[in-house]
Order: sequence, then C-alpha cells, then structure tokens
Amino acid sequence: MRGICLNLHTYEFHKHKGELLHEWLLEKAKEMGVEGGSILRSIAGFGRHGQLHEEHFFELASNVPIILTFISQKEKIDRFLATIKEEKLSLFFSMNEVEYGFLPV
Repeated sequence: MRGICLNLHTYEFHKHKGELLHEWLLEKAKEMGVEGGSILRSIAGFGRHGQLHEEHFFELASNVPIILTFISQKEKIDRFLATIKEEKLSLFFSMNEVEYGFLPV
C-alpha cells in the first residue's frame, strides 16, 4: 500500500489539556483511525531555538525530545493534521510518501 509517514517532534514533558502531549497525540490518532503510531524517546536533541535537551545520568526528570511516527493513508493523516491545527498545537513535523505493508511469514 502507499501512504504517508508523519513524524511529529515534541518534548517528553509537554502537556496538552492536562495530559502529556505525546500520549494525547497517540490516543487522538488511534481514535481517528490512523493505522499505526509509535513514540520514540531520544537521548538528546535540539530544535529551532538551538537549546540542547539531553538526558544526564543524575537527572531523574530530563525533558528529552520525543518523536511520534504515524503511518497511514493520506486522507487520515490530513484529517489528523487538521485536528492538530484546530487544537493550536505548535509542533515541528515532517511528512513523506511511503510504501507499507506486511512481509509474508
């Protein structure tokens, strides 16, 4: 199948409506019928402001980058992005056309 791979970038402790943003996004995508999504926790990273966010051994609560990856049909990704815009969420994203499916067992 052909579809879209959407990557959203945020930070581990960002919140939306009182809940962790990455959890809210994952649940919303699932509700909207997006075929698949994953949350990837980074070791370190920086964004447009140049501030380095990284995990240190002695820190219990580091605010490291989170990348959410979703793969689905273009129409579902477009609806999901529209919902994110309606919620006035400011997120960096990248989107690519992909071919996806299952390998035979």
